Amino acid sequence: MDDVEEIKKLKARYFRSLDSKDWDLYGSLFSPDVVVDLRRAGGQLFEGRDTYMEYARGMKLIQSVHHGHMPEIEMTGPTTASGVWALEDYNIWEDGSQNHGWGHYLETYEKSDGRWTIKTMALSYLRIERSLGAPPIIAGVENTAHLRGLNPAGF
Repeated sequence: MDDVEEIKKLKARYFRSLDSKDWDLYGSLFSPDVVVDLRRAGGQLFEGRDTYMEYARGMKLIQSVHHGHMPEIEMTGPTTASGVWALEDYNIWEDGSQNHGWGHYLETYEKSDGRWTIKTMALSYLRIERSLGAPPIIAGVENTAHLRGLNPAGF
């Protein structure tokens, strides 16, 4: 199987393991020195797999459903690649609140010992609809500049 298809499988496992809370599989999908940037999604920046996984395991999600669509994967070298994924997610939190979001993942990947992992991951939303009467969050033109250009995940 070619590298682009292997990266698509990597991201499919990302969504499946996150939604099933298979934290061992989920953690194995990231490089040890991964950088995960959730600041555009209202979160924080995490450096290193262990730090990010401590956060992920602590999320107060009762249920999540994530879908990734329309991958734009570019090989940037024999063992490196970048990608953009359109995203739709739906989350129910322990406090009963819910959100339904649409956005993008901007990522880079690296291949080591014949296996692809996520090297960098940034999440941004175009729109989030929340329960409990909260108005939707809409990115607007000013908060989508990071998605423009041929290779926005090229960090």
